Amino acid sequence: MSSTTPTATASAPSRAAAPPERDDRRQRMRNRRGRLDVLLSPYLYVSPFFILFAIVGLFPLVYTAYVSMHDWHLIGGQGDFVGFANYVDVVQQPRFMTALRNTFSIFLLSSVPQMFAALFIAAVLDANLRAKTFWRMGVLLPYVVAPVAVAVIFSRLFADQAGMINTLLGQIGVGPIRWHADPLSSHVAIASMVNFRWTGYNALIFLAAMQAVPRELYEAAVLDGANRFRQFFSVTVPLLRPTIIFVVITSTIGGLQIFDEPRMFDQLGVGGADRQWMTVTMFLYELGWGAQKSFGRAAAVAWILFLIIIAIGLINFAITRRIATTGGHPSPKKKGGAR
Repeated sequence: MSSTTPTATASAPSRAAAPPERDDRRQRMRNRRGRLDVLLSPYLYVSPFFILFAIVGLFPLVYTAYVSMHDWHLIGGQGDFVGFANYVDVVQQPRFMTALRNTFSIFLLSSVPQMFAALFIAAVLDANLRAKTFWRMGVLLPYVVAPVAVAVIFSRLFADQAGMINTLLGQIGVGPIRWHADPLSSHVAIASMVNFRWTGYNALIFLAAMQAVPRELYEAAVLDGANRFRQFFSVTVPLLRPTIIFVVITSTIGGLQIFDEPRMFDQLGVGGADRQWMTVTMFLYELGWGAQKSFGRAAAVAWILFLIIIAIGLINFAITRRIATTGGHPSPKKKGGAR
C-alpha cells in the first residue's frame, strides 16, 4: 500500500495539468480563426462582385485589346499579328473623324441643356407642390419607354416634309428644315431624343440630393432676406456640386456611347447618306458587321473610345478634387514668422 500511494499522488498533478494546456491550445486556435475571420470576411463578402466583373467586364476588355492587335475577320477568324496597324488605319479613315465630330456634337447638344433642365425640374419638384408623387413619377415615364420606340416616334416628328415639328415651325414662318440632310439639324433632332429620355432621370437624382440639404440653411437664408432665386444659387447649387459632377460623368460616358437614337433616326440606320449623324459606336458597328467585317479594326475603335472616356473621366476627377479642396476648410495659419 505504501508503494502505490506515491505513484498515485505523483500522477495526479500531471493529469490535472493536462486539461489547461489543451484549453490554451484551443483558445489560441480560436483566436487565430477569429483574426482570420475578421481579416478575410470582408473580402469574401465582396468577392462575388469582383469575380463577376472579371468574367463579364475585365476579360472582354482584355480580349478586345488582343483582337485589336490582329488582322481578325468576321468570316476568316483570327489572322496575323499586326500590332497597332489597326489603330493607325482607323485614325486615318475620314469617316472616323466624322463620327468623332458627330459624337461630340450630339453629346454637347444633349448634355448641356439636359443639366440645366434637370436642375430646374428638380427645383420645381422640391417645392411645395400638390400630388408630388404623381409629378415625380411623371418625369420618369420617358425613361421607361424603350429607346427604339422613342427614336421611331421622334424620327416621324422630325420628318423633312410632313413632320409635326416642321408643321409647327411653318405656322410662325420658319422652315421647312431638312432634319435628315443638314448635319447640325440632325444633331439637334437626335439630341432632343436623348434629352426627352434622360432629363427626368437626372432630375430625380438632383431631387434626391436636394432632399438631403438641411432645411435650417434655407431658414437662415430667409432670415437674411434671400429670395427663392438667391437661395437656389447660394445654398442649393453649392451643396449639389458632388451630385452635379456625378451626373456629368455618367452623362459623358453614356453620351459618348450613343447608338440607338442615331441608328433608328432613318430606315437605313447608317447615319445618313453622307454619314452626317454617324457616331463612333455606329462606325464601330459598320467596321465589324458592314462591308469590311474587320473585327480587328472594330476592336481598335472600341479601345480608342475607351481611352477617350478614360481621359474625360480623369479630367472630371481632377475637377472633382479641385472642388472638394476649395470646398474644405483651410487649416488655420500660425501667426508670426518662423523663429
